[in-house]
Amino acid sequence: MKHKRQIAILGSTGSIGTQALEVIEEHSDLYEVYCLTANNKVELLAQQAHQFKPAAIVIANEQRLDELKQLMSDMPDVKVYAGKQALDEIVEADPIDMVLTAMVGFAGLSPTIHAIKARKAIALANKETLVVAGELILQLAQQYHTPILPVDSEHSAIFQSLVGEDDNPIEKILLTASGGPFRNCTMEQLETVTKTDALRHPTWDMGAKITIDSASMMNKGFEVIEAKWLFGVDARQIQVLVHPQSIVHSAVQFHDGAVKAQLGVPDMRLPIQYAFSFPQRLPLSGDRLDFFAQKLEFFEPDLKKFRCLALAFEAIEKGGNMPCIVNAANEIVNRGFLEDRCGFLQMSDIIAETMLRATFSKNPDYDVYIQTDAEARRIAEAMLK
Repeated sequence: MKHKRQIAILGSTGSIGTQALEVIEEHSDLYEVYCLTANNKVELLAQQAHQFKPAAIVIANEQRLDELKQLMSDMPDVKVYAGKQALDEIVEADPIDMVLTAMVGFAGLSPTIHAIKARKAIALANKETLVVAGELILQLAQQYHTPILPVDSEHSAIFQSLVGEDDNPIEKILLTASGGPFRNCTMEQLETVTKTDALRHPTWDMGAKITIDSASMMNKGFEVIEAKWLFGVDARQIQVLVHPQSIVHSAVQFHDGAVKAQLGVPDMRLPIQYAFSFPQRLPLSGDRLDFFAQKLEFFEPDLKKFRCLALAFEAIEKGGNMPCIVNAANEIVNRGFLEDRCGFLQMSDIIAETMLRATFSKNPDYDVYIQTDAEARRIAEAMLK
């Protein structure tokens, strides 16, 4: 009998996690869930565990452990753990072949590092890991010979466009962005937009954090940083194209002028499945692209209106721990906006001010990243008040 690939899903109750489970269900002859983790959603985690019968589940919030144990009392074979340390330890389990990092935010960094050191293939959906500590992550991946396969639709598209190109130099990466719900808003209109407006994303169904980041275009800024590390290019070689239809998922321009792109309907299951099955392509149910259904448009992003994108480019130029500072401040203001504690345009003001105030380090190590994250959060939080 063929060995089924054992997959650990960090963040199984989020948008990426639930779609990854759909992929596993569709190819249950090839993949098996070894472990599932969530931050807070105990009911959904227990439900997933009942359906997929993993070896273990972890709830990051330790206060929900008893509740989870109760929900799992009829399944004694599934081990139940809680806390940050349990997340770090579970990814090191021998049977695991691949870890899908679909947790949101800085919290994804530590378990990803543990998984790399345990030589598990990484299907990377947690962009903050590379934003915060790209250099460190790549060093570790090289040292432990661990493949990192991108799951973000844009980075998967770039990755797919590079397959078979070996060492052919990249002239430019064309990173597409939907432009989010505020693409056509004026600065005046942006002053009064609400979280309800921001949460209405035109093409993708994502969690609240990423949807707000998409509305501010900070999400795209993070993807620029991620692309720099994943594909070894300079930030100046990355061009952001606003493409409202989200059909061209991204493209690569080579030094002979040829451009290769990956197109498809907006469906996150495709990049998830490709990371699982690479280098093979497996069949996938779902809609197919109709070239006659709509025209494809491309626009230049407005960096004055979407200052967060400009700040991300600034952070890459500066290097060191600056992207870590931006990420921490962004996590605070993103939540602040969702809790009605700051306006849409104030988010970039607070991030810019945090960049000025937080301690800059040119050559950070892991401990510096931890300190930077905590310091930048404190600074941003104080300004929210």
